[in-house]
Amino acid sequence: MMLTLVSLCAKEVVSDHSSSPGWLKWVPRELYRPLLEAAFASCRPLAVGELVQRWPERTLRVGGRRKRGQTAPNRLSIQALLLAVVRGLSDQRCSLQILDLCGLQGDEGGMGDPMGGWSLTVALCTMVVQARAGAQRSQRKEGEWERKRFSALERDRDVKRERGQRKGEQELNGDETSTDREKTGSSGPVGEEELIKGVRRRMETEKKRETTVTGSGGGKIESEEKDAASDVLVHVRADLFVNARSWERVRAALSTSGPLKLQCRYLRVEEISVSSIRTLLDLLPRRGLLGIDVRYSSLGVAGLAELLPQLSTFPALNSLRLHYCNLDFRRDHLGQEEALRDLSQGLAHLQELQRLSLTALRLPGQLRVLLSSLPQPLDILELPYLSLSPADLAYLSCSHHASTLQQLDLSENRLDENTLPSIRRLLSQASGNLQHLSLSGCGLTDGLLGLLLPSLGGCWALKSLALALNPLSMTGLMDLVRMAVRMPSLRQLLYPNPLEDYQPGLPDLPSSAQLLDWPLDEATDINTTSSQLNRVLMDSGRSDLFLTCDLLNYDKDLVD
Repeated sequence: MMLTLVSLCAKEVVSDHSSSPGWLKWVPRELYRPLLEAAFASCRPLAVGELVQRWPERTLRVGGRRKRGQTAPNRLSIQALLLAVVRGLSDQRCSLQILDLCGLQGDEGGMGDPMGGWSLTVALCTMVVQARAGAQRSQRKEGEWERKRFSALERDRDVKRERGQRKGEQELNGDETSTDREKTGSSGPVGEEELIKGVRRRMETEKKRETTVTGSGGGKIESEEKDAASDVLVHVRADLFVNARSWERVRAALSTSGPLKLQCRYLRVEEISVSSIRTLLDLLPRRGLLGIDVRYSSLGVAGLAELLPQLSTFPALNSLRLHYCNLDFRRDHLGQEEALRDLSQGLAHLQELQRLSLTALRLPGQLRVLLSSLPQPLDILELPYLSLSPADLAYLSCSHHASTLQQLDLSENRLDENTLPSIRRLLSQASGNLQHLSLSGCGLTDGLLGLLLPSLGGCWALKSLALALNPLSMTGLMDLVRMAVRMPSLRQLLYPNPLEDYQPGLPDLPSSAQLLDWPLDEATDINTTSSQLNRVLMDSGRSDLFLTCDLLNYDKDLVD
């Protein structure tokens, strides 16, 4: 990655923290961004904190999609950023009003000690709660100051009243001059006026505090929301990752009114009940949520049907992902037909849905019921481990979604001679828009792949193709690569290890699980396969095409 002169200078400036008092007060606002990026890249949390605490702009965005080779900010830098946001609430040099951390989270345990989604969510919620506690302490100090001022006014009034009484006695005795009488007369009303102002200020402070404390009650919702909004100094946008361990903390942060307001773009939940998910959704702002990802939660068909009406209240929701949620449809179970009908009706109300991901939901033969109810065609459809039937694939190839798909994942759905015509028709319909395709673990042999290659080659917009864990020989693999180099838009190919690279003993048609677990033959030089494939690339002049068999580190998003 080429560094600009500004980036190089910023990196040098933030490298020495002892010099920060000298340059920080003179740096123009235009250089805050490159300095902050340099502080993140160089892992300088102290510099991150000082820059964020004085942030001169209204908005600060940290995160988003990173370029190849660019790592996420490390844990210490993110913690310094969050602490600086809280300190900046009382720093008049800070102009921050919107903190956007969407896409900031990295992979837990990755290179450089990044902060994962769960850790970042917990840290954000802690920051929101602590900011609220700090605001309450400030309010208590302000209230204590008002009480002291009120007591001082009362004492002053008593003193003046006592002096007035003494002077009145002197008047009766004829010892007071006219000048003294004028002074006495003017001092009394002034003390009363100041006392009334102090009482009014104290009453207003108490009323505002009571409104803030009771803001979560049932009555007068509109006025309470306006009062809560007026107290917000910084809106924090982020992607939240919630599970059973962090649910209470997230709920407390979302229901807290204070100087920091937490908003969610994408919500990922794991291993929590339908009722807990509904509680979280009730606490989220309606216009901020773009997607929800539910994993390892026993929703069931009935639970998901219960959840969908609430999801339809989020007008911008465009992504719904359900992974291992125990959606098992069986006709012999009482009430399943009705629950599936409710599920279809619920999906029909998701007006903006563009992405639907269903993993291991065991709904064979029901794809038409689910997808036909969607009001608009999908851009992204992921159906791995779904045990799709020939009828499902036949419907998909003729559906209104086929021509608009940009990403399609049919991994771990067994393909054979009966389903191959539907797949070819589907690829023909999607050829103009399809950019990412995964057919990993679909049981594609040399013969099936040979019949499919013309349709794959016709997908002229395809950028990434995943065909891992398919039982291909070296001959079939070479045919695949020769086809790939003739696709000008293709940038990544995830290919399977050829059968010749495995130890003896594999069955004639091994499954994807067997290919994943079966050891490779140590006597075979794995680099030989890679060398042969790279030779095809060199002969075709395709240095821009990346070939890999590393299933665990494959990332299709790197080509965008």
